[in-house]
Amino acid sequence: MSYSFFATVSRMKYIDRWALMRNARAENLSEHSLEVAMIAHALCTIGNKRYGKNLNAERAALIGLYHDASEIITGDMPTPVKYYTSDLRRAYHEVEAVAEDQLIRMLPEDLRDAYNSIFTADGSEEDAYLRRLVKAADKFSALIKCMEEKEAGNLEFRTAEQSTRESIEKMSRELPEVRDFLIEFLPSYGNTLDELIGKDRS
Repeated sequence: MSYSFFATVSRMKYIDRWALMRNARAENLSEHSLEVAMIAHALCTIGNKRYGKNLNAERAALIGLYHDASEIITGDMPTPVKYYTSDLRRAYHEVEAVAEDQLIRMLPEDLRDAYNSIFTADGSEEDAYLRRLVKAADKFSALIKCMEEKEAGNLEFRTAEQSTRESIEKMSRELPEVRDFLIEFLPSYGNTLDELIGKDRS
């Protein structure tokens, strides 16, 4: 018997983000998810190395990879619409849960629990904290996109950049990992390759 989970997940590359906005460069769900996974892993590593935590960085990365997989089915609903009212937010989460369940059912039955645990919180404090860091990584990825668009001369993202930065700064007051990434890593985004690798051509 053939199962379609991975073939379906591979379609993340066809889902464009920021659909309501003019983009200097299109961003798809695959590249966004990879960036979220890497940043989530980094946030957990910072927490472990600097703040004495015992966070499962690999699990955070895995959650990050799949965090928007339901959008293969639902499409990318713009944030202003998704969170316009509490009723809309609740309805979207219900649709998202149905889409995730549909994805899980595309797996053989003996694998479903393993993948369901990626999509669904287990109720523990550690898992809740991991998912907060994944959410922060998601915000960082959005902010990086806004910064890149501004660097390309596209002012369409200026209000999104402001609101996303404010959201991250609020998170940084509660999550030291977010504060450290904001201070130490975010400023390098937008630099040229020569600047990033420290190569001096003079």
